[in-house]
Amino acid sequence: MKKFLPLSICVSLLAMNGYAQEDTTTIELNNLNITENRMQTPFSESARSIYVVSRQQLEQAPVQSLNEVLSYVPGVDIRQRGPAGVQADVSIRGGTFEQTLILINGIKMSDPQTGHHLMNLPLDIDNIERIEVLKGPGARIYGQNAFSGAINIITKVPAEPMAVISGYGGAFETFGGNVSVALPGESYGQYVAVSHDQSEGYRENADYKITNAFYQSYLQLEEGKVNFMGGYTQRAFGAQNFYTTAYEEYEEVNTLFLSADYELKKNNWTLQPRIYWRRNHDNFILVRSDPDFFNNLHTTHVGGAEVHSTYRSKLGLSGIGLEYRYEDINSTNLGERNRNTAGIFAEHRFYLFDRLDLTPGLYLNWYSDYGWNLFPGLDASYEINTKLKAFANIGRSFRIPTYTDLYYQGPDNIGNDQLEPEDAITYEGGFKYFSGDFWGQLSYFKRDASNLIDWVRSNDTQPWQPQNFYNVDIQGIEAGVNFDFSKNQTAWVKRVSINYTFLDAELLDTEGVESRYALDNLNHQLIFEVTHKIIGPVNHSLRMRYLDRATLSDYTLLDSRIFYKSEQFNIFAEATNITNTEYQEINNVPMPGRWFRAGVTFKLGLGKN
Repeated sequence: MKKFLPLSICVSLLAMNGYAQEDTTTIELNNLNITENRMQTPFSESARSIYVVSRQQLEQAPVQSLNEVLSYVPGVDIRQRGPAGVQADVSIRGGTFEQTLILINGIKMSDPQTGHHLMNLPLDIDNIERIEVLKGPGARIYGQNAFSGAINIITKVPAEPMAVISGYGGAFETFGGNVSVALPGESYGQYVAVSHDQSEGYRENADYKITNAFYQSYLQLEEGKVNFMGGYTQRAFGAQNFYTTAYEEYEEVNTLFLSADYELKKNNWTLQPRIYWRRNHDNFILVRSDPDFFNNLHTTHVGGAEVHSTYRSKLGLSGIGLEYRYEDINSTNLGERNRNTAGIFAEHRFYLFDRLDLTPGLYLNWYSDYGWNLFPGLDASYEINTKLKAFANIGRSFRIPTYTDLYYQGPDNIGNDQLEPEDAITYEGGFKYFSGDFWGQLSYFKRDASNLIDWVRSNDTQPWQPQNFYNVDIQGIEAGVNFDFSKNQTAWVKRVSINYTFLDAELLDTEGVESRYALDNLNHQLIFEVTHKIIGPVNHSLRMRYLDRATLSDYTLLDSRIFYKSEQFNIFAEATNITNTEYQEINNVPMPGRWFRAGVTFKLGLGKN
């Protein structure tokens, strides 16, 4: 493997002047607007570390779930308990799985029960337009719980009327399919998709069934636009060693969410009010063959309303927002509880001397359990020349304990109702370079956290219990180069990217205790990607990941996909973990070995708009 990677890179770079067909699905990152809740910023002008996964990359990657897509994003650590989107914890830059915020079109998907439900999303990869990953504190933009970063999944009604049918199959009696219909129009459009995936599992008690349904529509009015979105996911899976090592665990999770918003753009003003609701039901069985031995039922409801607006003047761009959120849980283990939160956002972007951008902002938050908190932040960038930009940012972040942190009672885990919220200040500085088909970034970041919440124990005979720590320091470096030649008809290689992340984490005041999550961060992450033409419309995508965690053995994974794409249908064949590497992303949960899959997608046009 160590010899293969340098050889692959050299071959790819030397072949850039070869032949390839044009790919019209490429997006121009320089001109892409990052979809924040208030002010939209062009990708090339952002003073934050942001990584965008385009629709083209989603189609080319050897993956079958959103979890697997995110595993290729630099600085993001996906710790899967099961493949194909069964369950995963998401970490950004060494944060815990509770410190990442997931959004769909700006709607928060966090669950007050536990961050383990963060990826219970009613989405198939085919429903996603792009993914925007914001690394660093996001409280000023999205509110609390965007502690170490945020992932915003962007969907939309396709521009052309069509029906799509896809299916695939593979090892371990795995198969799945997707059916979707898009009916766009000038004044009204809608899109509906249903998918199902299942497998007998790659090991004992690792079977799963996942069904997703997603709907999106818009109504164009004389002034403004109404958007509606809804989705439902049902997941049932064997959960061997997910939380314990002595029991045959099983879990069923159902998640439903709905949202509606109104977009108004008039003169220099934009206004976007919206409402949303999310319900999650979790049925956890400790012994699958004996459900009555220990069974937890949790149902959470989250409802919210937000208003976001911007105003452009000679002084720059101003943004302001209001939000209210209600969280409720009814649980056989955690009890019946609820809490409220409200917040005010404000920020302003200054354009100074034609080269300097400054965006100060703040978020003032009230929690019924913890009172008032203020989250200030500042982004700054300086254009050294037309291709090179220096950037820096600083921000405060905050996370309140989940109901599991506070109140859980089980044979191996006990909550702590005396927990205080986590708090951190994060600093970052670096350089971005954009030149035609090439862009790169080098940055250094540091996060000083206090009152970090982690599940700990003094020895292996005691149950795990969450505690607050006084100080946690995490610092790191990210470096990446990305080439995209897909629009160049004379280039054989379509895309090459190399990204490296280094993290150094230190927990202070924790002598004599064992940490469950906080020290399970990545030390080193190297991601290499190349996509190239084989012959005609047949292409090949190769992905390599090297990961070195603080508490687990390091490993290298190699994944590959060969695919054919035309206007009417696509065909793919892929293999993941080609080298059959034995590895774990979470302790005591072995991940799959070599896995082959193949599938086909048919597209049927339904006439012009």
